Amino acid sequence: MKKPDMILFDYGGTLLFEPEWDMLRGERAVFEHVIDNPHNYSPNMLCSWEKNYFQSQRSVRDLGAEPTEIQMLRLKYELHGIRLNISYEEAELVFWDHTAPMTEQCLYPNIKDTLEYLHGNGIRTGVISNIGWTGAALKRRINTLLPDNHFEFILASSDYGLRKPDVRLFQVALERAKLSPDTVWFCGDTYDKDIEGANAAGLTTVFYQGTAEGSAERQSVQTDFSKAAYTISDWKELVSVLIECESDRSGRTT
Repeated sequence: MKKPDMILFDYGGTLLFEPEWDMLRGERAVFEHVIDNPHNYSPNMLCSWEKNYFQSQRSVRDLGAEPTEIQMLRLKYELHGIRLNISYEEAELVFWDHTAPMTEQCLYPNIKDTLEYLHGNGIRTGVISNIGWTGAALKRRINTLLPDNHFEFILASSDYGLRKPDVRLFQVALERAKLSPDTVWFCGDTYDKDIEGANAAGLTTVFYQGTAEGSAERQSVQTDFSKAAYTISDWKELVSVLIECESDRSGRTT
């Protein structure tokens, strides 16, 4: 197989994960900025409300739409008569930072070395994520945890209102990169969203099933993995695949 000109990555469960997730901790942090709470709601009450509301929106997400975290924050606080002394954009960052602290634990093994290898070998990189957080918040988090990355763009589904596997998200990335699908690979951990979506858009796919200390167990996928060009459990394997692609190319030209 030919070495790609660009490799795109999913975010959660692929590049990084969030091992210390605690929404109540995030809610308590936002409550430090509450200036009006006429009905005396507690962080526990609003945390429970958000969890229930998020679940109620599952059918919307299953249809391919992406409600945003800022919409949820606005509805949550204004519905309950609560006012903050910060903007909802700032509240989003406070909530995410405290719900899922940014630490070295968030990194999958060998991801930094792999990204460095890609950059050193002229392979461009970018991100497409199904996520309710804004693209600005996602970019901030990725740049904090992977400060030496060279991602040309970080696309959040929330900024476009639709989710993978919708091929239009992949087409946006291709347009941004000015590349054809046959020159781009996509790495993701969710088979129906990442692999099937990228395949439908004409990209070569890499199904990532790696784990790390504190990461959630991978859910079994009852499907035919042959739709993915490669299935890997460690980012070192991607480097090996690329080296093999380069060797095959060199062998054909000698």
